[in-house]
Amino acid sequence: MTINWQDFSPWSALAGGALIGLAAALLMLANGQIAGISGVLGRFVRAPREAGAWRIAFVAGLLLAPWLLALLVPTTPGVIEAGPLRLIVAGLFVGVGTRLGSGCTSGHGVCGLSRGSLRSLVATLAFMGAGFLTVFMLRHA
Repeated sequence: MTINWQDFSPWSALAGGALIGLAAALLMLANGQIAGISGVLGRFVRAPREAGAWRIAFVAGLLLAPWLLALLVPTTPGVIEAGPLRLIVAGLFVGVGTRLGSGCTSGHGVCGLSRGSLRSLVATLAFMGAGFLTVFMLRHA
């Protein structure tokens, strides 16, 4: 993926991060639930009738928010430099890593770190390190 630096704004990234943190904190305070996407989506897929209204709203927000943002703030789309097979394989690796790591980047990196979880710190360091190494290997090796 190539970033269009002319359209990049640190303010939108800061606002997005603040909204994610606020939403995670509100979900924890209101429902006592962690806003880890793999857990929310996994429960929703396994037992949709028992998922609860908040999970349905959470998943609907994940699906609708990018389209709403594109309507409100038109930007130049990013260019994905990988073919469909590479994207599918990458998605499968992410899914396996999520299962092995007992959670996803949002669950560990946002919610777990904010709760002071040592397990989440180790998981976050592991997936960030693996991401850095993967990019280095694909781009430079």
